[in-house]
Amino acid sequence: MARKIGSRYTAHQILGRGSAGTVWLGEGPDGPVAVKLLREDLASDEELVGRFVQERTALLGLEHPNVVSVRDLVVDGNDLALVMDLVRGTDLRTRLDRDRRLAPEAAVAIVADVAEGLAAAHAAGVVHRDVKPENVLLDMQGPLGPGGSHRALLTDFGVAKLIDTPKRTRATKIIGTPDYLAPEIVEGLPPRASVDIYALATVLYELLAGFTPFGGGHPGAVLRRHVTESVAPLPGIPDELWQLIVQCLAKGPASRLRASELASRLREQLPSLAGMPPLDVDEPDTEAESEADGGGEPGADRTAPVSGGGRERRGSVPLVPGARPDSNRDTHTSMRVPAADELAGGAHGTARVPRAAGAPGPGSARHRTATRRRRVTLGAAAVALAAAVGIGAWAATSGDDAGAKDTDGTGNSAPAAP
Repeated sequence: MARKIGSRYTAHQILGRGSAGTVWLGEGPDGPVAVKLLREDLASDEELVGRFVQERTALLGLEHPNVVSVRDLVVDGNDLALVMDLVRGTDLRTRLDRDRRLAPEAAVAIVADVAEGLAAAHAAGVVHRDVKPENVLLDMQGPLGPGGSHRALLTDFGVAKLIDTPKRTRATKIIGTPDYLAPEIVEGLPPRASVDIYALATVLYELLAGFTPFGGGHPGAVLRRHVTESVAPLPGIPDELWQLIVQCLAKGPASRLRASELASRLREQLPSLAGMPPLDVDEPDTEAESEADGGGEPGADRTAPVSGGGRERRGSVPLVPGARPDSNRDTHTSMRVPAADELAGGAHGTARVPRAAGAPGPGSARHRTATRRRRVTLGAAAVALAAAVGIGAWAATSGDDAGAKDTDGTGNSAPAAP
């Protein structure tokens, strides 16, 4: 059913729903558009509406081939909407749900596109704050790039900042998606351009491995890993590419590359990645890790809805004890900034080491079953060995007794000599 958005736009059908609102296929004076209609509770917030209008100039001025341009901002009654270019394609999360992981050449080409879009945004003073596969669109109508990749465009600029108003999130709150949060955000520091680099490096790791470097288990454990643990190596990728990932996942923001540097360095890697197949690694077991991390808050729902491909979608449960669940499951999960003792719950180390494909993860059901089988086998072998030793000893003793008693050589028993 069509609905009017302001005086210039008509929304015809829903394209998708996110945490901040609903995206519609719409029509404007210059043709088809995508209209992101924010939630009613956001539209009724006068402070947010004022902030929305203040951001208008910055958002409308952000033009780049790898950024979904915002054409207009509409404030009309209860409607608060961003009118954006319509991208004919899908988002990167849908691609990951289908393929689980990408060939390194395609993954690096997509991330280089996003890095170039971020470089333009950062130069204009805009920090995205929510870089993740859901916010990367793939243009299916344009020409193919390296590794058969589609041109990638980053969308939803400004939405996290709009929602993160002082009224909604005080200094004790965090806005973001757990798997992609930079350590300084977890520690309560203000977000700067470097948080986007950290999140984008997390996306690159996920495209290569099929899982994020610090995700898995209860989100409280995810937060702790971001702060205390180093990223586990990914076998099978060139060392230079791995060093780029490590540098951009550095705990200290100053150690990370700038977006323009990351884009350039990734482009340099493409020739060496041509023809390389997707990595063959398995995700570390999250059940055992969740138990090791304490499992989070008692009664918390650890089984988030599963999307296509059987991959767990996280972020819909409290991240630290005392936090309340938030309806913003996919994008802007609101959480309390954890205290120092909560972040120090685990020892410093390496997070979630990937294992060879098909190998059971430590603590997993398969690992426990295999361990029990080995114990049973070893136990049986020990019993058999003990039995064999006992029989041998009995035989030897019996032989000695027989030799002592058969003194006449006839095989008849005779008393032993005194």
